[in-house]
Amino acid sequence: MQKSGIAYFSAEFGLDESLPIYSGGLGILAGDHVKAAADLNVQLTGVGIFYGKGYFQQRIDECGSQQHLYIEIDHEASVYPVRLMRKDDGQLLVIEVPLAGRQVYAKVWSVQVDSVTLYLLNTDVEMNSHADRQLTDMLYPSDHDVRLSQEMLLGIGGARLLAALGIRPDVWHMNEGHCAFLTLERIRMLSAEGVTFETALEAVKASTVFTTHTPVPAGHDVFSIDMMDRYFSDYYWQLGADRERVLALGRLDGAFNMTRLAVSTSSKVNGVSKLHGEVTRDLFHNWMPHIPRQDIPVDSVTNGIHIGTWLAGGMRELFDRYLPSNWTARTSEPDIWAAVWNIPQNELWKAHQRAKSKMLLEFGLPLDLSGGGPLIIGFARRFATYKRALLIFSDPDRLARILGDSERPVCLVFAGKAHPADGPGQDLIRKIVELSREERFKGRVFIIENYAMGKAKRLVQGVDVWLNTPLKPMEASGTSGQKAAINGVLTCSVLDGWWVEGYNGRNGWAIESAAGGDLEMQAKQESEALYRVLEEEIIPLFYKRGDLSIPMDWINFMKESIYSLAPVFNTHRMINDYLHKMYVPMSARGERFAADNFEVASRVAAYKQFIRNNWSGVRVGKVDILAGPCSRIGLNKTAFRVEIQLGAIRHKDVRVEAVGSDGHQGIWKVKLDPVQQQVMGLYVYEGAYPDVSIDFWKANVNVRVTPISPDFANDFEMELAAWG
Repeated sequence: MQKSGIAYFSAEFGLDESLPIYSGGLGILAGDHVKAAADLNVQLTGVGIFYGKGYFQQRIDECGSQQHLYIEIDHEASVYPVRLMRKDDGQLLVIEVPLAGRQVYAKVWSVQVDSVTLYLLNTDVEMNSHADRQLTDMLYPSDHDVRLSQEMLLGIGGARLLAALGIRPDVWHMNEGHCAFLTLERIRMLSAEGVTFETALEAVKASTVFTTHTPVPAGHDVFSIDMMDRYFSDYYWQLGADRERVLALGRLDGAFNMTRLAVSTSSKVNGVSKLHGEVTRDLFHNWMPHIPRQDIPVDSVTNGIHIGTWLAGGMRELFDRYLPSNWTARTSEPDIWAAVWNIPQNELWKAHQRAKSKMLLEFGLPLDLSGGGPLIIGFARRFATYKRALLIFSDPDRLARILGDSERPVCLVFAGKAHPADGPGQDLIRKIVELSREERFKGRVFIIENYAMGKAKRLVQGVDVWLNTPLKPMEASGTSGQKAAINGVLTCSVLDGWWVEGYNGRNGWAIESAAGGDLEMQAKQESEALYRVLEEEIIPLFYKRGDLSIPMDWINFMKESIYSLAPVFNTHRMINDYLHKMYVPMSARGERFAADNFEVASRVAAYKQFIRNNWSGVRVGKVDILAGPCSRIGLNKTAFRVEIQLGAIRHKDVRVEAVGSDGHQGIWKVKLDPVQQQVMGLYVYEGAYPDVSIDFWKANVNVRVTPISPDFANDFEMELAAWG
């Protein structure tokens, strides 16, 4: 079995509208990830599910209700080569997966994206029952049994598929928690070779990366323990551990949480923007309340977009003329994008107007573009309540005056789907349809049905402003605004997700946020801020025309948007971040843990077991704070002294720190060292903090003991801490 780079698992992949096995942002991101890996010659293999009917086709009826149509996917229509995998003897390659005491069989489709192969499992094979043949029909089913079955197929079946193909990844990357069962299957495979459960867990964890995209607790897949027992009763024992030990990897609040499983079995965890990393640490702090949120081991890699996929043809022609000839291979280099300032104003404006015209023509919108036409604001994304599509309608009379100005007309274009089980999301669509039919909004508010990649391209290339109004901090990253930015479309957004990092005051607009307060008051303040930005900044700037009857200052904003955002928020930069932060170190770590018959993994497993068995004996005694020049540790220092009972644990296997609040959002730490052993297992620790300006009595100072090891991936790998 040959080592084969990175295995990238995702429940959905959005490569192209001709292969609709995606629902939205997660899948589009996965598709862009695959394309960028191919561009950069990164050795990556994708694993997912071939949904026979994909995600639903949306129709909006006369009443504004969303209708759901499921149509068989024609794989021959895909712009990427798709073929059914067969063994050397010509027989179908079939993967067996245990589901609730029965065997389910899956065939395998391969999709070739340049140098990257994507393998997709599908259960529509004759060996299965009628019900099992339908398991992979639809993406994100509401039925929990089908959902759990799909996630077992993806994780367990995907791992077995790679083994059947002779692919042995260096790194396993889980894109969201849907695929986390792959870690259990890898443990099972090692257990079958005679490796103990705890050693196998350490070996698997060493080479696994987990990316979470969901900032809200309700967004994480959870299954009841009864369901887990029903589906895994014949599987637990194969892992070499008892039922309770296996369930402990994902048990949370009385159920089995897929994100918890992913975190328990990964050495690297990341959010998808810097802010989302902070939000995720807050979320995980609920699971680990004894670890300060600032210390929760979550990194961040901000999402990006695949420029080649989302760039309008006219813009590409301009870039080919004015940017360096090899710009497509150097999209992450800021110097490349400085050449945007060399593009003549009128040429950039004409390219944008052509994209705008194509959008209007395709959508059949009756808008006149003579003289530059109306200012068009786009809002397109999944209709979920936290995205607040109706925020701009908070004061409908004021909005009507803004849109209805005959001298400076403005139009709103909406698009998006709501999940079939999301009633409140579908109500949003219905309400926008109703509003668009009101006399004051006729010809000014439009909604486009059946939002998918093709229409997304037209919108991000053709509108003038991209509007984003999520309830902060619910937007993990968001990438639609990044797609708009590369096309010179300006973002107006709440400072959430990626826009916190992207906004510089000259490349779009920030809607002042009042996050953290009463939701009704927050919406009122943010809608007022949105109206003010529209009335005082966006609309006047768009309609300020120069000698050539084009908005020169607006075009400068367009150039600044491209120049400042394109080199940062693209998937080439993102893939390089994953390489340096995740893939390269995890590849080396995985290899080290597996070497010499799993010697390191076995040692770490034994060490952790010893720590767990003896941690209850760790005690922190009274903390003495010796402040000021009278302290025996010298002038202008503050000393900490504490007795620590370690019991059977050695002092070199723990870190002892004084920890306090900095009065803002951070914490400070002072390392304490053992200076005296009073009796066996009882030590005196001391340390000094040089800054006497801190009021330690108000800083909530305490002393913490944590287990450490040079073999740990982070300082809190065991999720253990003892406090005074």
